[in-house]
Amino acid sequence: MRWSWQIAKVAGIPVRVHATFALFIVWIFVASLTGGQGLGRAAQGAGTILAIFACVVLHEFGHALTARRYGVKTRDITLLPIGGVARLERIPEKPSQEIAIALAGPAVNVVIALALAPLVLPALAVLTPASAPGFLLTYFPARLFFVNVMLVAFNLIPAFPMDGGRVLRAALASRLDYVRATQIAAGVGQGIALLFGLGGLLGGEPMLLFIALFVFIGATQEAAAVQMRSVFTGVPVSRAMIRDFRTLRAEEPLSRAVDLLLEGHQQDFPVLGPKSGDPPLGILTRSDLLKALAEGRTDRPVGEATRRNCGTAHPRDLLEDVFRGMNESGCPAVPVVGDDGAIVGMVTLENVGELAMVRAALDRGRSRGPGATPR
Repeated sequence: MRWSWQIAKVAGIPVRVHATFALFIVWIFVASLTGGQGLGRAAQGAGTILAIFACVVLHEFGHALTARRYGVKTRDITLLPIGGVARLERIPEKPSQEIAIALAGPAVNVVIALALAPLVLPALAVLTPASAPGFLLTYFPARLFFVNVMLVAFNLIPAFPMDGGRVLRAALASRLDYVRATQIAAGVGQGIALLFGLGGLLGGEPMLLFIALFVFIGATQEAAAVQMRSVFTGVPVSRAMIRDFRTLRAEEPLSRAVDLLLEGHQQDFPVLGPKSGDPPLGILTRSDLLKALAEGRTDRPVGEATRRNCGTAHPRDLLEDVFRGMNESGCPAVPVVGDDGAIVGMVTLENVGELAMVRAALDRGRSRGPGATPR
């Protein structure tokens, strides 16, 4: 995930912190100071937030380690201001596995709450209703207990990207096809998001509006991602790659790339080594070319501006795997290399999107049947 930094690696899984999370901690600290609470109370508030997010990390490891039991790897866990995200390499094969993985996170919070219960519940039992809120605010174990109970309740809401949305999708997928199950679950999530948004507007609660936006976007993205994966399932790279393309040599000047950019429709160029038959070194993207040109020199070699983390693809590779890698690396194009190591094509986000539109149109045409009336 962009704008995030790795802070640890536990059980082989990188733990990352997003820039917005670090800013959130700083904001909590500064808000406490400016509110006249003093340095000690401000540090205590920031410490409480860190303890809460430690529970969030354990929640995400519940997902990750359960997924590992089913052979699903976790790429990383990233901390955001709204919680944590464990990125799995793929969706589990069976709905029952997805349910187990989804429920493993809240189960961790249940265990934490049960461990804190002996420190909290006896005191709550003797408190008056008027003094209970103050107790929860001032007694650290009580705050942590309450937060874990809320994490369980919040994550079980049947809306993406919360765990409850994945449980709902998996339950529906046991009776429907996966795409339709995702669409229904996403629709439920969007409906819940609208209710949150309405509550935030009527009640003057900006946090509810923020949650509503987060849930609505998460549900929409999940539905779009599953729809895209279904379009590409089983499609080899050879069906989507561009065969009419131009290449550059690493030693050529950037001015040559400018000429090729202005001559045709191609925006990203595979960069080859100095010898004939050398495998591609990487991709010169349009954005990287413009960034290099902004420094005022067109005589720099192309190799200095080449992006080398894009990798390569083979014509028999599955397009869904290549597309996923492009999204993760941020590369808009990937060279396609044949069995002999020579470049035979190129896959770009643009032509992948065009293939998706064509296949979606063909699917709509087949669903209408030969006798259907066009709309």
